[in-house]
Amino acid sequence: MPVQMPVPILKQGSVLIASIQTALTDTDVLRLQQKLIEQVGRYRSRGIVVDVAAIDVMDSFVARSLRAIAQMTRLRGAEMVLVGIQPEVAFAMVQLGTSLEDVHTALDLEEGLALLESLGGEAGRHGGSVS
Repeated sequence: MPVQMPVPILKQGSVLIASIQTALTDTDVLRLQQKLIEQVGRYRSRGIVVDVAAIDVMDSFVARSLRAIAQMTRLRGAEMVLVGIQPEVAFAMVQLGTSLEDVHTALDLEEGLALLESLGGEAGRHGGSVS
């Protein structure tokens, strides 16, 4: 029996949108990471938006995993934007020294999609997706 993905991944044109609506186990985070990277190649996506607005705590494992998704996405010829980081989460991450260096961030989905649009030319210069 296939395992149900706790994070739905929607395809909107050439962008994948993953909206995390609940706390994820480490296994869920790794499954999301694998699924997103696979789908970038399958759909030749130019970008991923990961919406974390519903997350009120982001531990170091989740932060490292999101950073890894951004790096892997870039290696696949696309860009990732993290949107919806709550003020309390941002404050706690800074206080704990948790870094999301090299990860594009935006306030919300609308701004994230606009950022991906502006990065489109840059992402295209890095090469296409490898299937």
